[in-house]
Amino acid sequence: MLGTVLIIVLLLLLLGAWPSWPHSQSWGYYPSGTLGLVLVIVVILALLGRV
Repeated sequence: MLGTVLIIVLLLLLLGAWPSWPHSQSWGYYPSGTLGLVLVIVVILALLGRV
């Protein structure tokens, strides 16, 4: 249950940091890339049953 909630929250954060939105165009790909990496790690841990 916690893993599912964590993945949903990370997906929403990733969508909010996407550089195509007007408020985040000057940030570049750094925030969305970092959140994407964290999301991949959490998904792998959830699949392994560690989260």
